[in-house]
Amino acid sequence: MKVSVIIPVYNEFRTFNQVLERVQKAALPEGCSKEIIVVDDGSTDGTAQVLGEHARAGVIVGQHSDANFGKGTAIRAGIAVASGDIVIIQDGDLEYDPNDYARILEPIVGGQADVVYGSRFLGKPAGMAVKYRVANRILTAAANFLYDAHLTDEATAYKAFRVSVLRELRLDCRRFEFCPEVTAKLRRLKYRIHEVPITYNARGIAEGKKIRFRDGLEALWTLLKYRVVTRRTLVREESAPAPVLATHRGYF
Repeated sequence: MKVSVIIPVYNEFRTFNQVLERVQKAALPEGCSKEIIVVDDGSTDGTAQVLGEHARAGVIVGQHSDANFGKGTAIRAGIAVASGDIVIIQDGDLEYDPNDYARILEPIVGGQADVVYGSRFLGKPAGMAVKYRVANRILTAAANFLYDAHLTDEATAYKAFRVSVLRELRLDCRRFEFCPEVTAKLRRLKYRIHEVPITYNARGIAEGKKIRFRDGLEALWTLLKYRVVTRRTLVREESAPAPVLATHRGYF
């Protein structure tokens, strides 16, 4: 099976080379190969130039946006060009450890799951600030109440999917609402979300963390909104192609 690692990045010049090296070295379950798709969401700190070098060297599949549209938009662009059987999302900083890939992917590769979330709270969320811990608890409780999700960490960035499942969904996310949107739509469509423990090393705003209070409110609103919309708004029409965002261009 081929695994597409999608890495949305925005102004991650200080950490990106380390992240890419870790992703390249990360072990996968036996029989799996890897492609790395990096979507630069309008970086202005030199990240785009670094990505261009890696793309021209054939290390990654590179996509670049001239403006900052948001993490959700970047993830959607990555999904559109992914050629793997499985997609896993990787942040462009050092909070999440690619050494957890094998643990996250094994239930999908082994046929026990279609969707796997890496739970920070089944593992050890080192250094997570109290405000973020509380926000995560609220969002997880909301997802469990509204969708009978049985999750411990709804907002984790480490999410893996069979591509066939992910491309069934109609995704509209722009910013950080990818997580609640995909959780809500998967559960409305009766997909079970499997969880495994992961390691986590939190960073703060001074280290480049971008999520803010308004994003937590938007995530909560997203969970509420998709509880009541009609089913036809959850899935793409069968005849519709995977979304390709005209604002993004490849490095090739």
